[in-house]
Amino acid sequence: MANDARTSFSTVISSVLAVLLGTAGIVALGVVLADDDGDGEVAAGGSDGGAGGSSVSLSEFTIDPADLSVGAGGTLSVTNDGSVEHNFAVEDEEVRTPNLASGESADLELGDLAPGDYTVLCEIPGHADAGMRGTLSITGAPAAGGDAAGEHDGHTPTTMDYQAMTDAMLASIASFPATTEGTGNQVLEPTEVLADGTKVFDLNMELGDWEVEPGNVVEAWTFNGMVPGPSIHLEIGDRVQLRVHNDLPIATDVHLHGLNVENQFDGVAPITQDLIEPGADFTYEYVADEQAVAMYHPHAHGHMLLPNGMFGTIFVGDVRLPRGQTIGLEEVPADLQVSQEIPMVLNDAGVIGYSLNGKSFPATQPYTASVGDWVLIHYYNEGTQIHPMHLHQFDQIVVAKDGYPIDAPYTVDTLNVAPGERYSVLVNIDRPGVWVWHCHILNHVEREEGMFGMVTAFVVE
Repeated sequence: MANDARTSFSTVISSVLAVLLGTAGIVALGVVLADDDGDGEVAAGGSDGGAGGSSVSLSEFTIDPADLSVGAGGTLSVTNDGSVEHNFAVEDEEVRTPNLASGESADLELGDLAPGDYTVLCEIPGHADAGMRGTLSITGAPAAGGDAAGEHDGHTPTTMDYQAMTDAMLASIASFPATTEGTGNQVLEPTEVLADGTKVFDLNMELGDWEVEPGNVVEAWTFNGMVPGPSIHLEIGDRVQLRVHNDLPIATDVHLHGLNVENQFDGVAPITQDLIEPGADFTYEYVADEQAVAMYHPHAHGHMLLPNGMFGTIFVGDVRLPRGQTIGLEEVPADLQVSQEIPMVLNDAGVIGYSLNGKSFPATQPYTASVGDWVLIHYYNEGTQIHPMHLHQFDQIVVAKDGYPIDAPYTVDTLNVAPGERYSVLVNIDRPGVWVWHCHILNHVEREEGMFGMVTAFVVE
């Protein structure tokens, strides 16, 4: 979308989003410490450099206090004051709590940790990158007398500052849509077409800077320098060569998820092929003999490479659409024409974190449409968690699962997409306005600093 168009409706989006999600947002936001002295600084309580122990509160998505100082051999009392599961761990050390459900607590003995500074974090995928990271300073020796700040109920006392919470939410919404460097999901054209008609596509696996949200530039693991990687579009009957070069510092492979291929091209090293070593190449071959809504990603070291950006989409042919049917309350016209197709890749972990197509709100892309348009959306879950995707106002007609058209399309308000799944939904844009589109696990869209993550909007004229 052009920059002037983005600017022209940003104020409208801000006000509508505030109305649509404001109440739930305030409830779901984490605890903000009050500014008791009026100096504009938020005070961090519950930690004393001389104490042998301290209390820690976990919430979405903060560790409170973020800077801890505890005597050697001390103990931390950790409480999950959030609404989803968290844990508390010392990075690169075998010191961690179990995963704690909402309201649960655990004492964490620091044992033999030597004096010095350590990074602490929540190890639940995506939580550290969403803000649950801090510093633990171990002082030279434990002091007698326990926690100087006082241990009364197992967690740090805090004061809710509702106005600060509201201000943070409104400020985040007002900045939507924000401009960031890089756009993923760009269509990849064949590098060449061989004499027998085979289409050749080149993918380069490489590290690269990626701006997930304004000012948050991470080192991503990418295909062709973008997140998601390039989108590959094929016709039924195409013969394909996918030439992969590895510029990463680690050996890996590429799995064509959702495509039926010969065993040697399944991309599961070392079972079906050798690893593609750094600096090496491998060519995958495929005959597009059936319709598909598929994706590609590494299999070897996938637990690290996928969350950090290495995933892309593949389309073969066109999803078969219902025409001339009544589905739920929707009447699908017999001469249905799709005005736009939207691939929506969901992620929730690694350096990319909670995101739509590699971007976190307010850098997610808004979509524009006109009343009367029919839009086809393809959800891809490349993350580690389920995501119930909710589009305000408009019914979602589920027409295909994992690329396979379903015999009886059905209408949903919210569609749950599990890791590895793909759903294709048809939407009739029938009312003007700015309409929110988001994951309905609210901790995936809101945090202490306001709205983030898996949120965007449809702007309908």
